[in-house]
Amino acid sequence: MSDQNSAAAIPDGSPADRRRSPRVLIDVPLVIRGESAEQKQFREETFTISVSAYGALIVLAAKVSLGQRLMLLNPETRAEREGRVARFGARYGGLAQVAVEFAHPAPEFWPKGGVAEIPELPGT
Repeated sequence: MSDQNSAAAIPDGSPADRRRSPRVLIDVPLVIRGESAEQKQFREETFTISVSAYGALIVLAAKVSLGQRLMLLNPETRAEREGRVARFGARYGGLAQVAVEFAHPAPEFWPKGGVAEIPELPGT
């Protein structure tokens, strides 16, 4: 696992790639609960690739569907948030990269030194 103090903001790219809040490369352990694409309940220990106030890019072995609701648990703080699958990225070590979006910004869900320290962009 990466040192949480080594979080690095990912710079905004083209206007089409701009985000509502900055993304931070940080490895945060999570427990994900939900229902797989095969309609079976699952609980999976995983980690983030990047986080923002609005969600995270995570890796999952479980097969999930676009728009599906998932519960994210931060075992360090015991904080829990519901998110929905917003998009899929390239495979990562044989696992799916899954972008999960919160219904409302939740920078406090992430560790101090991560997203909680980055102010939201104007107009978000």
